[in-house]
Amino acid sequence: MEENVLEMLVELCDDEVVREDLDVELFETGLIDSLGFTELLVDIEDRFGVVISPSELEREEMNTPRKIIALIAQRSAQA
Repeated sequence: MEENVLEMLVELCDDEVVREDLDVELFETGLIDSLGFTELLVDIEDRFGVVISPSELEREEMNTPRKIIALIAQRSAQA
């Protein structure tokens, strides 16, 4: 699952840094903007069946690849 998330992030950010540094700040570095964040949520739902509403989280809860992987793993386990 982790590799699939990283692959999705590489495609979305168009940068391999998300694979190399799991703690890179996606928003602060400009790798993802508001539109990209929405696309990320749609991709997570499509690929993993995990629904995350933009209103239920703060961006800080999903601002690194590591946090995104952990959130998807947690939500998948709850399903």
